[in-house]
Amino acid sequence: MAEYPKTGETTVAMSDPTAIRVTAPKCVRCGTSVVARFRPFCSQRCSDIDLGQWASGSYRIATQQEASGHDDETAS
Repeated sequence: MAEYPKTGETTVAMSDPTAIRVTAPKCVRCGTSVVARFRPFCSQRCSDIDLGQWASGSYRIATQQEASGHDDETAS
């Protein structure tokens, strides 16, 4: 029989290799518990903050190419 940790104890590995630790999802913005309605966020506020950062260009995907000036080339 597998031994489970007592209250307040944590273990790195349990003796049962098939055991899976399930944890509650955390808000990707602030780290508090997720609410199903706003998943993957905890509230409308965190969702709006994240949307605002996408809209302002705070989140960017890195690329190997440099930005080309297509507008500058066609102006001549």
